Amino acid sequence: MSRWPDKYVIGLTGNISTGKSLVRKMLEHLGAFGIDADGLTAQAMSKRAPAYQPVLETFGNWILNEAGEINRQSLGKVVFADPEALAKLEAIVHPIVRGAIHTLVGRATQKVVVIEAIKLFESGLADECDAVWVVDAPEDLQLDRLVTKKGLSAVEASQRMAAQGPQSDKIARADVVIRNTGSFEQPWARVQEEWAAITGVEEEPEEEVAVEVPEEPAAPAVAVAPADISLDDLAIERGGPGDAQKIADFINEMRKDGKVLTSTDVLMAFGQKAYFLATSTGMVVGLAGWQVENLITTVDEFYLRSGVPPTRIVAGLIDHIEDASAQLQSEVSFLFVANDLPGDTVQHFIDAGYEAGNVEDVKVQVWREAASALQPPDTRMLTKRLREDRVLKPI
Repeated sequence: MSRWPDKYVIGLTGNISTGKSLVRKMLEHLGAFGIDADGLTAQAMSKRAPAYQPVLETFGNWILNEAGEINRQSLGKVVFADPEALAKLEAIVHPIVRGAIHTLVGRATQKVVVIEAIKLFESGLADECDAVWVVDAPEDLQLDRLVTKKGLSAVEASQRMAAQGPQSDKIARADVVIRNTGSFEQPWARVQEEWAAITGVEEEPEEEVAVEVPEEPAAPAVAVAPADISLDDLAIERGGPGDAQKIADFINEMRKDGKVLTSTDVLMAFGQKAYFLATSTGMVVGLAGWQVENLITTVDEFYLRSGVPPTRIVAGLIDHIEDASAQLQSEVSFLFVANDLPGDTVQHFIDAGYEAGNVEDVKVQVWREAASALQPPDTRMLTKRLREDRVLKPI
């Protein structure tokens, strides 16, 4: 039993780029509260955060960038090449991160919590969990992800993989092993099976999920503004993987760049984000694609059907995103909207408490990095602080 008797805590681990975050997001879709311990590590080393000064005293000021922030890429090149240096860094960061995790788990309202940590065993977190899940993936897939998604060279990627403990040791200590070979369907089915065993609740079959990419995708439909939609029966619902085709169809209808999204594209996106759909008279009239990662909410897709009054749609989508963000203890929200979105529509976001600004103006390092990494092209940024008590508050 975990140290939290009122919760079922899953410790999620596996070597680098095996797909741990994918599995954590799947569990969040099902209703779990997810914690990314590695993301908290980055926050702990932010300027004036608890690990900042101890790391500088151990490794020196040369790891700072021009803004006086720790350059984690420079630090990583040292610690992943030197086991002794890595041990020193972990000795500083692990206790701070564990304290933050205890705070987050303690105030979570969800009954199932998943803690993703690449060093789950080494940090002692595994001993505090009810079950340990290990995500396993082929080494060539790990290497490809590190090179294509993280931008590492093949040498750097191999170096980081070699710095991990043997994957076989983790699997030997696992209660559940999730195999990930690059598709969404296989791990999703396994996660749903285990979720049903934990909660006693089986998810509805995802009969609508399309897994084949059409050889010649159809051109997106031309957006039509129905004049008879009054929004009297407006409903906001969270889209699931079974809604992949509906989501793809609406986005294709709204997009202006000529690109065609398939249901498989949307299905794969569920490994990173979630969707809220606004519907009226059986028709989708609005959509928001969003995620909470490292206590940061980002909304990088926001579509409204033209010709439909936006006020209630915007307010409804924002309210649902913020309610869900509160459940995930998010501290800040970044909303990215198209540059050509009409000013009166943007005003609805401002009325909801968002402020227009630029990424460069964001003072908190990890918030700025997240906004910079996730802001789509040709969009403007709106920001709202969601809670004042940061779990890794500056000192």
